Formats: sequence, structure tokens, C-alpha cells
Amino acid sequence: MAVQAIPARIRWAVEFMDPQPGDHLLEIGCGAGAAAELMCSRLETGKLFAIDRSESGVDRTKRRCAAYVAAGRLTVRQIDLATLRVPVKRLHKVFAFNVNLFWVRDCADEVALLHERVLPGGAVHLFFEVKLPEQMKTIVENASAALQGAGFRVSVVENKELAVIGIIGKR
Repeated sequence: MAVQAIPARIRWAVEFMDPQPGDHLLEIGCGAGAAAELMCSRLETGKLFAIDRSESGVDRTKRRCAAYVAAGRLTVRQIDLATLRVPVKRLHKVFAFNVNLFWVRDCADEVALLHERVLPGGAVHLFFEVKLPEQMKTIVENASAALQGAGFRVSVVENKELAVIGIIGKR
């Protein structure tokens, strides 16, 4: 089987998040599994719990990261964030790429769940790419408001080359 490339935006985001070997992580919307693969390659005693509403996303991540699943470093489930029961009590980092939940509708329940599960000093990283630059303002405002409403401290970091935004932090 051919090794699948990891997009530059995913590499940049994982470097930005700086996962530690013992971190407990949650990925919302694992899709093709590129971020899960790169994150798991950095874990030793830590674990990644990856979710996606799409059966095909879950299947692709499981296939791509089969060795990490077998090693117990990765658990992948088909579920949405609203009904998630995280198998670990506390998370060091939560991340998502282009998950519109955080800016298209009320997500107070989902963000409250994250706030409850993220350790003090932990972070929620939301990365967004936009096709049209004018979309960025709305995305940042809405996602920031949702996170701030649940008690997160919000910082916005833009990487213009990759058109990625991270919204991070917990009070």
C-alpha cells in the first residue's frame, strides 16, 4: 500500500499544537486520517480519540492508522460531538480542521462538553481554511464567541500561506 502524503497545512497545525508523548487528545472530524497519523506518530503513552460523523471518514482513518489502532494509541468512532462521551476524564488538547459546527450554528452544549473535559492549561485548536478571504471574519467571530461563552480564552493565529486559523486556550 502506498504511503499517503500529509498535507502541509496538517503538518503546520500539528507543529503548532506541539503534542507531547503522554498527551490525551481528541480530534473532531478525523476525515481521511492525516492528522491522526501525524499525531499518533508523536505519542508514546498518550492516546488520540478521533471522531467523525461520517462512516467513510472513520473507515479511512482506521485503515490509514491501523498500526496505531492496534497499538492502542488511537480509538476512532463514528459519532458527533453533541453525543460524545469521551473515554478519558481529561484532555490535554482538542483539535478540528474545517469543522463548521463552531461557526454555523449554536454549539453551546458541544463547547461546554469540551470545557468540562479539557485540563486547565489545555487547549482547543480550531483550524479553518477559507476559499474566500471575506469568510474569515465571520468564522473567527462566531467560533470565538462560542468558545468565550464557555469560558475559553481565545487567541487567533493566522498563517496566511496556508490560510489556517487556530483558536486556542482555556481559562
